[in-house]
Amino acid sequence: MIKQTIKAIIIMMLLNSVLSAPSLALNLNQQLHHLEPLWAGICVTFIFLSIYLLYSNRKLKRAQTALQQSEQRLKSTVEGSGDTLWDWNIATGEVVRINDKYMMHKSGKNHFIPNAHRIHPQDLALVDKLLKQHFAEKTAFFEASYRLKDNLDQYHWVLDRGKIIEKDSNLNPIRMTGTVRDISHLKSTEERLNLFAKCVESLTDAIAIYDHHFRLVDLNPSYLVLFGGNRSQYIGKAFSLPGYDERYINQVKTSLKETDHWQEELRLRNHKDVLLPIEVTIDEIKNSHGQITNYVVVYSDLTERKKAESQLHNLSNRDRTTGLPNRNLFFTNLKKLACQDTHHALLVFDLDNFKKINDSLGHQLGDSLLAKLAMRLNKLVRQKDTLYRLGGDEFALVMSGTNDIHTITRTAKQFLAAIATPFKMANHELVITSSVGIVLFPEDGSTPEILLKNADTAMYHAKQKGNHYLFFNDSMNAQAVKRLQIENLMRFGLKEDHFVVYYQPKMDIKTGRLVGMEALVRFITPKKGIISPGVFIPIAEETGQIIEIGEVVLDKACKDVKRWIDQDLFDGRVAVNLSAKQFSLPDLTTRIDIILQKNQLPSYFLELEITEGTIMDDPKEAISIMRSLSARGIHLAIDDFGTGYSSLAYLKQFPLNTLKVDKAFVDDMVSERGRNMVDSIVTIAHNLDLHVVAEGVEKAEQLAALEQLNCQTIQGYFYSKPLSASEFTAFLKAQKQRENNNHPHLKVVN
Repeated sequence: MIKQTIKAIIIMMLLNSVLSAPSLALNLNQQLHHLEPLWAGICVTFIFLSIYLLYSNRKLKRAQTALQQSEQRLKSTVEGSGDTLWDWNIATGEVVRINDKYMMHKSGKNHFIPNAHRIHPQDLALVDKLLKQHFAEKTAFFEASYRLKDNLDQYHWVLDRGKIIEKDSNLNPIRMTGTVRDISHLKSTEERLNLFAKCVESLTDAIAIYDHHFRLVDLNPSYLVLFGGNRSQYIGKAFSLPGYDERYINQVKTSLKETDHWQEELRLRNHKDVLLPIEVTIDEIKNSHGQITNYVVVYSDLTERKKAESQLHNLSNRDRTTGLPNRNLFFTNLKKLACQDTHHALLVFDLDNFKKINDSLGHQLGDSLLAKLAMRLNKLVRQKDTLYRLGGDEFALVMSGTNDIHTITRTAKQFLAAIATPFKMANHELVITSSVGIVLFPEDGSTPEILLKNADTAMYHAKQKGNHYLFFNDSMNAQAVKRLQIENLMRFGLKEDHFVVYYQPKMDIKTGRLVGMEALVRFITPKKGIISPGVFIPIAEETGQIIEIGEVVLDKACKDVKRWIDQDLFDGRVAVNLSAKQFSLPDLTTRIDIILQKNQLPSYFLELEITEGTIMDDPKEAISIMRSLSARGIHLAIDDFGTGYSSLAYLKQFPLNTLKVDKAFVDDMVSERGRNMVDSIVTIAHNLDLHVVAEGVEKAEQLAALEQLNCQTIQGYFYSKPLSASEFTAFLKAQKQRENNNHPHLKVVN
C-alpha cells in the first residue's frame, strides 16, 4: 500500500515536472529504475502517453487560434473592401455570407438563384442565363451586373462574381463561392458619360477632339455632315482650317495658349465647296495636374442664324399691320436727326376711343382700319418726312428740316381732317377722331426720349379739347410733372398705408336716427398733407390705381363696420363707391366675396354705390354684374342720378335698392325748376320702389324741402362732416346714448 502511494506521488511529480520542463522526460528511466520492471513499464507508457496528449492539445489550440486570427483577418479584409463574400452549398441551398449589407440571408426557397427575391425583376432573366452558362461550363467565371434591393427597399447596382469550386463524383456542382460589390457610383458615372457621348453625337454643331499635339483623335457625325468624307481619313491628321494658311493656324495656337479659349467667325468651305459663315470655338481640356490633354474644336454653321437675323432686323424695324417704320426705327432715326444742326418737328397723335372699335367689332377689323388709316395719311406726308407707328393706335410724324409753324399746323389740320373722314368697312361706317401733340427740335428737347415725352404731354392736353392739336409749352410740362408726382405718391401711399377711410352719416329725415353711412377715401401723406380726392381720383382712374385703392377702402370699411356691429353700436349699412375700373373687372364678385369673408361681415351690411355713367356705358353687361352682386345680398345704389344719360327703359331693369340725388340738384332747389327736378327724381324712385338718399344737404331749408318731397334719407354737413374711424366711433356712442335717453331727434353737429 505504501509502495503504491509512493508510486502515485512519483507519477504526479513526474507529470508536474513534464509540465514545467519537458526535458525532464529523458530522466524518467533513471527515476523509476529502482521500481519493479513491470510496474515501471506501465508507468513509463502512461507518462509518455500523457505527454503526447498534452502536446497534441497545445498544438490544436495554436492551430485553432491561428485559424480564428485568419478568419478575423479575412472578415476585416472583406468588410474593409465593402464587398459581400458568399459561399453557396448548391446541394442544400444554404448560403453563408460575410459583410451582408443587402440582407440577402433571407434567401428565396423556390428559385434556382438564392437571392432572386432581391434582384430587380428586369434583371433576373439575365442573371439566370449567366449563372446557367457557368454551370454548363461555358464560362470560366460567373459575372453579372444587376440591381439589388437593400433592407430599405432601395435598389443598388452590384457586380456579382463567382466560381464553382467543388463538384461531386458525377461532376455536378455542389459548392460555389464569390463576391458582390456595389458599383452604383460606377454605373452613375457610366450613365453620365454615355449621356454626354450621346449629346455630343447628336449635336448639330460639328465637334472635333484633338490631343495635346493637335492631332485629331475623335469627331462627331455632324463633322462629317459639314465637311464630308469618312472618319478614318481625319483621325490622326493635324489641325487645320480649310482656306487658311499655316501662319494663321500658328496665330490661333499662340492665342489659345495665352487665353485657354479662342473663338472667331470664319468663312469655311463645306463638302460642297460652298463658303459658309462658321463660328469656330477652341477650348483646352486639362487633367487634374493642370496639364493640357486635349483640345475641343466646335464648328457652328451660322447660315440659318444669319438669315434669321436679317429677317428679324426687318421685322424689328417695320410694323407688320401697317407696313410703317416702327418705334425702334423711330428712335434710331430721331437720334440721327438730333445730331444734325437743323430744325425738326415731331407730331404725335393717337385715336380717340379706338379701344371701343376693337372691343365691339374685333381686333381684325381694328387692324384693317389702322392699315387703311396709314395709307391715307402717307399720301399727305412730304417726301422728306416719315410717318411711324409707335404701337397700338399711336402714330408719329417726323418733319425734317423745318420749324415753320404754318407748315406744321397745316399738316396737323390735314391729319385731323383725314382721320375724321369716315371709313367704310364690313358694312360699317366708322368715324374716329384724334388729338395731336407737337414739339420742335431743339426748342422742346434735345433727345428723342425728351421730345417724345413732351409730345405725349401736349397730346394729353389736346385730348381734353377733343379732335385738336396743341404745341408743347412749359406749363404743360409742369402739369405733367405734378401728375407724375401724384402717381408716385399714390404708389407709395398704397405701399405705406396712407389711404384712410372717413365716414359721413346717413340720417333718417323723419326720426333723425342714423341709418347708415358712406365710406369716403382720404389720401393723407406725411409731407404733402391731405391730397384732395378731386386731384388724385381722376389720375387713379386713368392709371388703374383706383382698383387697388377701391379694395383698400372696401377692406377697411368692412373691418370697421364689423367692429361697430360687435360693439352693438351700429346695425345699418355702409355704402362704398365702386369705380368704373372696378366694375369692369371680370372677377369683381370674387374679390368682394374674399374681402367680406376675410372680415366676417355679412353681405347684408354692405351697399355698393355705382355711378350712372358706369352702368350706362354697357347696360346689358351692367345688369348681369349687378344681378350677381344682388344675389349675394349686397344692396346696390345708383350714385349721381340725373347727371348722366340714364334710360328709364334700362333703369327699371337694374336690380337697384337705392337712388341718390346728386348734390347739384339739392343746391338748385332754391329755384322752382330745381325743386321740380328733385321732385321728379324722388317720384321716379318711389315708382320703382327705390329708397331715396339726398346728398350734400347743408341747410335747414334744404332739409325741410326734401322732407316735403318725401325724401327718406339725407347726408351732408347739415348733420355731420365726414369723420375718421375714431371720430365716427364717438358719434355712434353719442347716438346710442341719445336712443337710451329716449331722445329720438338728433341735434345739429357743428
